[in-house]
Amino acid sequence: MALFGTSGIRRLVDRELFGLALSTGLALGKIRKNVVVGCDTRTSSNALKQAVSSGLAAAGARAYDGGLMPTPTLAFATRNFDAGAMITASHNPPEYNGIKLFNPDGSSFDAAQGKEIEDMIYGGSLTAAPWPEIKSGSTWENAIERHTQRIMADFPGGIKAKVVVDCDCGAASVITPYLLRRLGCDVIALNAYPSGFFPHEIEPVPANLEDLRRAVVAFGADAGIAHDGDADRAMAVDEKGNFVSGDRLFAILARELRAKDVVTTVDASMTIDEMNFSVIRTRVGDTFVSEELRTHGDFGGEPSGVWVFPNVSLCPDGIYAAAKIAAIAGRERLSELAANIPAYPIIRGSVPHRDFSMLELKKQLMKLAPVAVNDIDGLKLDFTDGWCLVRPSGTESRIRLTAEAKTEAGVQEIYDNAMKIIKEI
Repeated sequence: MALFGTSGIRRLVDRELFGLALSTGLALGKIRKNVVVGCDTRTSSNALKQAVSSGLAAAGARAYDGGLMPTPTLAFATRNFDAGAMITASHNPPEYNGIKLFNPDGSSFDAAQGKEIEDMIYGGSLTAAPWPEIKSGSTWENAIERHTQRIMADFPGGIKAKVVVDCDCGAASVITPYLLRRLGCDVIALNAYPSGFFPHEIEPVPANLEDLRRAVVAFGADAGIAHDGDADRAMAVDEKGNFVSGDRLFAILARELRAKDVVTTVDASMTIDEMNFSVIRTRVGDTFVSEELRTHGDFGGEPSGVWVFPNVSLCPDGIYAAAKIAAIAGRERLSELAANIPAYPIIRGSVPHRDFSMLELKKQLMKLAPVAVNDIDGLKLDFTDGWCLVRPSGTESRIRLTAEAKTEAGVQEIYDNAMKIIKEI
C-alpha cells in the first residue's frame, strides 16, 4: 500500500497515523540531517509534529520546531535546511491529518523520494541511531516574519485595496490578515483565529463561501479571499460577491505576472490554451506542477486554487497569491477582468469507491467514441466540442470526473454519459 498520495500522507487521525508519523521522522532522519517541522491548526497537529520530531531525533537528525504556520511558510523556511516536514491535511475535514515533505527549493517530495521513505518504513530496517549521534531538538524562530518580508519585497509601493479574508480558522489566520494590513490594505478578517475546528467546510469552493460573498458586498470591498486549512490555496470573490473560477483566476494571475510559459494540469479548462500562453499540462497534483516548473515555466497552478510562483518557491503559496489578488483588485475590478476571459461550462464531481478496475473503466469509457485519448493521469477523452477526465483521487477514496464543453447541453451530455459508466463500474 502506497503511503504517499498526490499531496503527501493523509489519514484519519488514529493510532496508525501517529505510528506513521514516528516512522516517517525516523526514515527522513536517516537521509536528511537538518529538518524544519511545522504544523497547521488542527487539534491533532501538535502531537503529530512531536511524533515526527521524535523520529528525526532518534535517527540522529536535528529537528527544528517552526511552530504553527501555513504550508507555504514551512516550504519557504526549508531553504535553510535539508528538508521540511509539514503536519497538515490541507482541505480535508478536521478529523484528518497528514504529513507533507519538502525539498530546499520548496517542492514537495516527488514520487521517487516518497517511494524511498515508503521502502524504509515497510522494509522493517529502521533503527535508532547510536546514543552519541542522537541530537537535541531546537526551534526555528520568526518563520512567519521571514515569509512576510519576502512577500512584501515584491510590493514596494504597498497595496491600496479593501479586502475580506476568510481564514476558516486555519493556518492563514496567523499571517494573511496581518500581511495585507502591513501592505496598506483595509482588511476585514473572517474566522481569523487558529481554533483547529473549521466553521464551514474547508475547501475554498463556492458552496462553502456564502459568508465571504455576503461580507464583500456588505462592506463594499474590492475583493474577497478564501484559504484552505494550510493556506497553500487561495480563491477569490469579486467586488460584486461573485466567485471567480479557478480557471479564470489562473489567467488573471498569469497576466499580472506577464507570464509566457505556464504549467497547469490536465483537468484545467481549455480556455487556458486560448490565452496566448505556451501551456504545459501535467498530472493533477501540485507536486507535478512544481516538478515541471523546476526546469520550465514562469507560473503554474491548478483550478482548485493552487498557485505556484517559482521566483519565490516551488510550493503553492496561497499567501503570496492573496497579496497578488489584493493588488489587482486595488487597481481594477475583478468582475470585469473575469468577464473578459472566455469561459466554457465545466462540471466537476466525484463518487466514492472502495475498489474498482481502472482497466475495465477505461474499456467501458471508450464506448463514448472519443476523438483522442490522453492517459497521463487517469483517462482524458477529447470530443469534437469538449472533453472529460476520469481519474482516481490521490487524496481520497473517490473517482473524480471533470467535463467541459462549449455549450451547457454539451457538457451535461458528456458528464452524464461518463458518470453513468463510472457508477455502473
